Amino acid sequence: MENEEQNDFRLEGTGFAYTLSLINGKYKMPILYCLSKREVVRYNEMKRYLGKVTFKTLTDSLKALEEDGLVNRKEYPQVPPKVEYSLTEKGRSLIPMLTALCTWGEEHRHRWADRFRNTRSVPCTA
Repeated sequence: MENEEQNDFRLEGTGFAYTLSLINGKYKMPILYCLSKREVVRYNEMKRYLGKVTFKTLTDSLKALEEDGLVNRKEYPQVPPKVEYSLTEKGRSLIPMLTALCTWGEEHRHRWADRFRNTRSVPCTA
């Protein structure tokens, strides 16, 4: 019976799969985490915070997060254009999970200290 259950195991349609579908991608979790720390962030600020992300990749990631209901986009009708991003209630509900991942990383990164020696530490509290 146990082998039969293991053979039928599928991630598709689970809460885990749904969550991954929202946060997968190289920059989605860092964007969410940045917004949890800064609350409201303009596009160019976000680009500076994330580092080597291209404009297209950042735009696509923000658009996907907005379409999934995790990020608000507020555009101001002015010249030059001003756009601000913030977390929605649904986006804020992911922050405890991101904080737990950060905490886990802080507790375990000493094992790979050489690899992360030159990275800046950001507190894990949201």
